[in-house]
Amino acid sequence: MKSFNIRLKEINDVYKLVNTLLAYDGAVDLGSGRYIVDGRSLLGIFSLDLRQPVAVHVHRDEDVEKLQSMLSEFVTD
Repeated sequence: MKSFNIRLKEINDVYKLVNTLLAYDGAVDLGSGRYIVDGRSLLGIFSLDLRQPVAVHVHRDEDVEKLQSMLSEFVTD
């Protein structure tokens, strides 16, 4: 499993993220602090602290770069 960070600044960013992950073929989790949620769950994402960067955990290592490019507008250091 590989990870990278994203920042979601507004509600529409969450909707764009979920729509992108619904089109993605692999499993993705999002994490903030000690909480991990399904990347396709709006309710789960809104339960995270979105004031901080959110970690994207990609379960298939070979897809990390592909997913990073799909989410390039949200990726942060």
